[in-house]
Amino acid sequence: MSSGRSRRHGGHSSSSSRRRTTQSVTDLIESLNTHRVNTMTELCRIERVAATASEEDQLAFQGPMTTAWTYYVTSNQLLNELRGLTRDYPFCSDMLDDAKWRVSNDPESNRSWNYAWLVLVKMRDDQMIETYAASEAAKPDMWGGRIPEAEEAEQLAACFAYEWNRALEQMLRHWDTPPTTTGY
Repeated sequence: MSSGRSRRHGGHSSSSSRRRTTQSVTDLIESLNTHRVNTMTELCRIERVAATASEEDQLAFQGPMTTAWTYYVTSNQLLNELRGLTRDYPFCSDMLDDAKWRVSNDPESNRSWNYAWLVLVKMRDDQMIETYAASEAAKPDMWGGRIPEAEEAEQLAACFAYEWNRALEQMLRHWDTPPTTTGY
């Protein structure tokens, strides 16, 4: 390698580095605004970038990040990802809808910009999985139209609860620190 090549890379100024960072932030914000990014993993990655950005960039991320999380939940992508983790016992959409309703009616919901996190935590904290697992397992549709015996329904509810809790825990592992006004 020639020494001219290494000299060329060594001469970057802080302003060119700042332009690259600003462009990177602009690109990330654009991907949020256009919903090109709409998976838990990618949204969390951008959320971590935003958390470590300059104060000015954090302010720029605030609205688009909030909107992106809301879109992620309301576009059924959260449900799709939860169902991807619960293939044997598909995640209950009624429970997710109830959790969304509870978050929107919870005065504490302003503690985070992250709607997905709020919904997942609401399911966990309100112990919704056990309630919905029992309800789903007792439905005659699950049993070919017949009313199940209590023991049958309990066994199926345990299967639902196990798989749904595992999926919920896996989703919540995306955050080392809660994305709250006191967290990131």
